[in-house]
Amino acid sequence: MPNSNSSAPAPQGRLATLLALLDRDQNNVAMLTDVIECALAQNRPDIARELLERLAALSAPGPREDNLRGLTALQSGEFEDAAAVYAALLEANPQDNAVRYNLAWARSRLGDWETPLSLLDESSANALPQAATLRVQALHQRGDLEQALSEATAYVIQHPRYAPLFAAASVVAVDAEDLPLATSYAQSAGAHPDALTTLATVALAEDRTDDANALFGQVLEAAPDAPRALIGVGLGKMLAGSYAPAAADIERGATIFGDHLGSWVAAGWAYLFAGDLGEARRCFDTSLALDHNFAETHGSLAVLHLIEGRVEESRRAAQTAMRLNPQCFSGALAQAMLQSSKGRSDQARAILDRALHTPLDASGRTIAQSLARHGLSL
Repeated sequence: MPNSNSSAPAPQGRLATLLALLDRDQNNVAMLTDVIECALAQNRPDIARELLERLAALSAPGPREDNLRGLTALQSGEFEDAAAVYAALLEANPQDNAVRYNLAWARSRLGDWETPLSLLDESSANALPQAATLRVQALHQRGDLEQALSEATAYVIQHPRYAPLFAAASVVAVDAEDLPLATSYAQSAGAHPDALTTLATVALAEDRTDDANALFGQVLEAAPDAPRALIGVGLGKMLAGSYAPAAADIERGATIFGDHLGSWVAAGWAYLFAGDLGEARRCFDTSLALDHNFAETHGSLAVLHLIEGRVEESRRAAQTAMRLNPQCFSGALAQAMLQSSKGRSDQARAILDRALHTPLDASGRTIAQSLARHGLSL
């Protein structure tokens, strides 16, 4: 039996039985291959890797063995190695949709979303629901929401029982701000974490905070580092006025996302509400470094500049925000604060403090609640 990692559980069931049989016939190539496949089916790439080494010493690898090596690399998180294996396999058999998908998946795990789009054509997406799912996710990552939603609509008809595809479609619909469609897709995806996150996000947008928290909690129990759930939990805390804990959750989600601008802006606002101007600036500056043309970053900085007494910088940042997007929420807020405070930082701070607890309109929402909800679509 292979010397598996001491922290890994002992093999169970069919895998344990096959390993015992293999101990009696260690050079049986056919049995080795079967046991490797069983190990991968039970998510034991550690065992599969050791057996692949033994297999390589007995016979030259063919396409089947190379595929097993690629799957082992994928399960181990060794995506560069997996991509190399599948690139070679695809060169030998360019019409193999499963190989195309595995190469596309490996490249996506390396942050390359263009290669999946070039690899996964209509034929691949129609043949494999997982290929359709990855194509929708790649379009979403590229920011092409309209095409992602259009293709998702076609693919869910083609693959009506594939939950991950409906879950991916629900996330796209949320970001496209089509909450009824997002809900419909998520309800068709069962308990998939992305679907639960979508339903939680919709609940938060509809003021059903308890429902949202329960759903986000389910997601985080299964996947503690799910970035959308972390951000959702943080926005819920912001709605409840718990700003410092909100900032920590949202920033953790933003860090995992890496380049999601709205997450960094939302984290900055949570720090700003908590009174930590330095941390707020750090988050806003992170968003600015990622993309200088995101209006909400400039609007948020305009508010921060004003509170710090940097009036001219505030005016310029607010103007930039409104030029980039005339509907910019934070830019409009900064301009209103500039006018109401007459450019005085102490007055601006007082205005913001009052607005945290004073309803802005007939809805009864405070500025913090409005920004938290706005953060759902950033």
